[in-house]
Amino acid sequence: MRRQIIINSCIREKRAAIKENNSLIDIMFERDTYDQIVYNVYKGRVKDVLPGMQAGFVDIGLEKNAFLHISDIYPLLNKNQEKSWRNNELSIQEVIQPGQKIMVQVVKEPIGTKGAKVTCKVTLPGRYLVLMPFENRTGISRRIDDTQERNRLKKIAEDLIGDDYGLIVRTNTEGKDKEIIENDFNFLLHLWKNISSDYKKSKTPGLIYKDAELIKQIVRDYLTSEVNKIIIDDEKGYEKLNKLAETSVPGSKHKIYLYERETPIFETYQIENEIEKLWQRKVWLESGGYIILDNTEALVSIDVNTGKYTGKKNLQDTVFKTNLEAAVEIARQLRLRDIGGIIIIDFIDMLIQQNQEDVLDTLEKELAKDKTKTAILGLTKLGLVEITRKKVREEIGELFQKDCPYCNGTGLVMSETTMAMNIIRRLKAISNDDQVNAILIELHPDVAAVLIGAGGDKLDELEQELDMDIYIRGNNDYHIEKYEIISKGSKRDLKRMALPVNKGEKYEVYIEDTHLHNENDGIARIKGYIIIIKDGGHLKEYKEEVVIKEVHRTFAKAELA
Repeated sequence: MRRQIIINSCIREKRAAIKENNSLIDIMFERDTYDQIVYNVYKGRVKDVLPGMQAGFVDIGLEKNAFLHISDIYPLLNKNQEKSWRNNELSIQEVIQPGQKIMVQVVKEPIGTKGAKVTCKVTLPGRYLVLMPFENRTGISRRIDDTQERNRLKKIAEDLIGDDYGLIVRTNTEGKDKEIIENDFNFLLHLWKNISSDYKKSKTPGLIYKDAELIKQIVRDYLTSEVNKIIIDDEKGYEKLNKLAETSVPGSKHKIYLYERETPIFETYQIENEIEKLWQRKVWLESGGYIILDNTEALVSIDVNTGKYTGKKNLQDTVFKTNLEAAVEIARQLRLRDIGGIIIIDFIDMLIQQNQEDVLDTLEKELAKDKTKTAILGLTKLGLVEITRKKVREEIGELFQKDCPYCNGTGLVMSETTMAMNIIRRLKAISNDDQVNAILIELHPDVAAVLIGAGGDKLDELEQELDMDIYIRGNNDYHIEKYEIISKGSKRDLKRMALPVNKGEKYEVYIEDTHLHNENDGIARIKGYIIIIKDGGHLKEYKEEVVIKEVHRTFAKAELA
């Protein structure tokens, strides 16, 4: 397996991409406009206690108060309260009250309208261990499957903590000497003592401990024996990486390279294109099939389709191979997009039981590579696969995109016909005013085309119906749902204002396109007013002088001068 870490360091942003066998499997961002707060430790003040929810809200100095559930308050309990807590008989107001100062750690970032979720059970991750100051147990990574090695690591961990702390042994601890593991424990213990000391001295609310920035996270969490190369395009970052690597992973400096080419590093390693695909709803599979990802408030749905893939044997073989490929890609997309919560996958129906099992096994195997906790809950009665993935922060799409201000996040806007009907209703209401018998409207050209109709027949019909002269200007700068009534009044006044050209006069125009129904003719606009230029289609994107031959309400005809 070939694994690379590519780091792009810009003025206000750092990006790190992890590639495995030339496939992007993870992406991380650090921006000066986005402060990642998961794992940060705060000194907070209880603001509200809600017995009905068995929860409280804690002011930690952010815009929104953080949410604290009774399941996360164990370190605050006395011995008499512990038994009631374990039996779910304890009420939260017996433990915390408004105004009380407490130490909390963020476990889920603010998402949407909700504030951060916090816990009193602080955990501190190191390179090989995770220290749990308020617990007394040991845990070994499930990915370490050798029984003898698990027993060795468990013995080392238990000797280190005694009866005072809890420890989780991380995956990359496998095969490491006792001395290296002890050094990591001593580092974490020293860090915890500093946090405890700072808690006593700091103001309320206030930040006590901030989790590592991007480069430190990479060394701590990703620089393992599986990594063949780390490439970074920033000299200061390169020096920092070398120092951290030499301290944390002696002998790994030879894997770190400074990128010095002119071509941007993410373009050279074909990562920029991969990032752009993360915003797309449709993801193509190598076979020609594809998956569709749709986000809703309650869940994420993923639909699998054969697309262009027709297979070589039979339908069930085609379906099976598409589903297998989709299972691998879905697991990758969940990691890359950092999708959390409930996920429903609609694989293509498989009639062969063994094929169903193989697809689920493949999905489970790929999800096991995910650092974020993920679980397959099985098939629903409708044959859908249900997954849960722990959600600790906004999905990548939510961090780097926002709801469209026009469609408000629906992904849909009014059609040209619907907008035309809306405008007609507005015109009908205006036509009831006896003092108005002419009107000038500016709107998107596509909506204008519906109102005018082929050859202007629809507009003629509308004018007769409303007994009104209607002047229309198309404007490409308008959103399709926007229109503006520029002026209304008498026919004489509006004709003078609405028609920007006169018959027989010359004008220099920019020929922006060919005529929709006759490519030999060109189309230009003056203040949104359409000029049809006879035999001007071949001069598209050129400026030319024309002579106006005919003037109509919505367009003029011209010839090249």
